[in-house]
Amino acid sequence: MGRMVLRRLLGLPPILLAVSLPVFAAVRVLPGDPARLMAGPEATQDAVDAMRVRMGFDRPFLVQYGRCLGGVLRGDFGTSIRSKRPVTYEVGIRFPYTLGLALLAYALALLVGVLAGVAAAVTRGRWPDHLVMLATVLAASMANFWLALMGMSLFAVQLRWLPLLGAGSWSHYVMPAVTLGLLPAALVARMTRSAMLEAIGQDYVRTARAKGLRPRVVMLRHALRNALIPVVVTVGLNFGGLLGGAVVTESVFNWPGIGRLLVDSVRFRDYPVIQCITLLAVTAVVLANLGADVAAAAIDPRIRTE
Repeated sequence: MGRMVLRRLLGLPPILLAVSLPVFAAVRVLPGDPARLMAGPEATQDAVDAMRVRMGFDRPFLVQYGRCLGGVLRGDFGTSIRSKRPVTYEVGIRFPYTLGLALLAYALALLVGVLAGVAAAVTRGRWPDHLVMLATVLAASMANFWLALMGMSLFAVQLRWLPLLGAGSWSHYVMPAVTLGLLPAALVARMTRSAMLEAIGQDYVRTARAKGLRPRVVMLRHALRNALIPVVVTVGLNFGGLLGGAVVTESVFNWPGIGRLLVDSVRFRDYPVIQCITLLAVTAVVLANLGADVAAAAIDPRIRTE
């Protein structure tokens, strides 16, 4: 397993290098002039040209890319065009909020999804199974922003059980985490149900039952353990979708994370911040996939042998 982890970590720099060029090119085709934004709406054309030279926007594309890549290799992502502060500072003060929200949403999705999927598989064809499947269809059909607005209207405005916007105490995490984790929970529930039904029909489960083991032991120790392998892999592959949903969720709830920072940076054409957040998101997705592979290997010894 250690060789697999090392091999995947060594493959991370080439992936980031391959992603950096299209990202660098994409942010520069956005409409608007960052030099004009930095100089101000009332600045003269000479002032705008001077700002463009100062920021290096007048240089050829490959020269700008080389300077940017050299800074990234040194851990320097530049200075934010909007706030005039280092990009690492801007991202660093917001990253813990997004990380905490994402981990809480994923823990909620795994807990609720696995329990619902197991319940549906055990009661296949009966009303609990139909109820879980109906709930997963409804959860997968609702948009994040609509669910967020409905939750704010009910729990924050009418019932006043939860705070409306921002981040502070643990209660601020409830609505954003549920909004962000509902769709992954529905996907995990459907995947768990399908994997459990397939595992229940295998020979080793029938053998365990023939030995006289209790049904709970058969389900949890034999069927569920093998059914979790595709679930864990699916969770890792869908981590990018969770980050995409975080952008919408953080914008609706005014959450001070990197998702909201990305939206603001696109609005103000803040190239360095956009590039840093994109590379950070790619790194998070690769590490999440690696974590899923490690978890699958921990569950199934055959994967470690391979």
